[in-house]
Amino acid sequence: MILSWLGLILGFGGILMGNWLEGSEISALIQPTAAMIVAGGTIGATMLACTMAEFTGALRAIPKAFFSREQDLGPLVAEIIGVATAARKEGVLALEKVVNEIKDPFFSQNLRHVVDGYDPLVLKSMMETRLYHEEEEKNAVAKVWETAGGFAPTIGILGAVLGLIHVMSNLSDPSKLGGGIAVAFVATVYGVGGANLLLIPLGNKLKKISKAEVLRMYVIAEGISSIQAGLNPRVIEDRLANLVGHHAGGASHEGAAAEKKAA
Repeated sequence: MILSWLGLILGFGGILMGNWLEGSEISALIQPTAAMIVAGGTIGATMLACTMAEFTGALRAIPKAFFSREQDLGPLVAEIIGVATAARKEGVLALEKVVNEIKDPFFSQNLRHVVDGYDPLVLKSMMETRLYHEEEEKNAVAKVWETAGGFAPTIGILGAVLGLIHVMSNLSDPSKLGGGIAVAFVATVYGVGGANLLLIPLGNKLKKISKAEVLRMYVIAEGISSIQAGLNPRVIEDRLANLVGHHAGGASHEGAAAEKKAA
């Protein structure tokens, strides 16, 4: 997502540029000791607060915030309408040849269950359970970054206190005062800046991405249940269009085209 890159560049760039315009050198903000305190403390506290699965999942989810595209659910709705049209004209068993052509694993797996004759209530319960666990897992992963964002400012303050302790213990040696004061203030900048410019926004972005992914699965589940109930493809199209709202741009035309082609 280009918006994520622009936000990251604008956020950190604005602070660095403002610091430079005030007459301070950027090198004044580079303090390895402060970075070690804030980064190490934040990572350690976050690891303590979450499970291994959540922590590793949070690391793997980082690329989503910067490289994933916004989902267009129109093609998905059109595909569901095409399957519904085929099922209405040729029967559910005719979907056997369609299942293997569907790329989405959640869609193909549950459509296979329809072909295999699963009870509608049992299948609906299975899909709802899967949706619940998927949503919980994705939210837990996003929560890791929000948790880290909550720890970072406090760890930054801790770094500032350590720097001031260093300053106070070396009042007799003026040559060591500058370094201690620098660590004290820069650690706070690292903690507060990292939390509000990176960690918390990253958690929020991943929550939105997760919500879109779960919505896609919910649309599929609703489509599967409608197909199994034998509803008219146009009725299914209207139901799914109401679910996805503006995300289904072009779904109505594509769905109609799929129905006409199947006819």
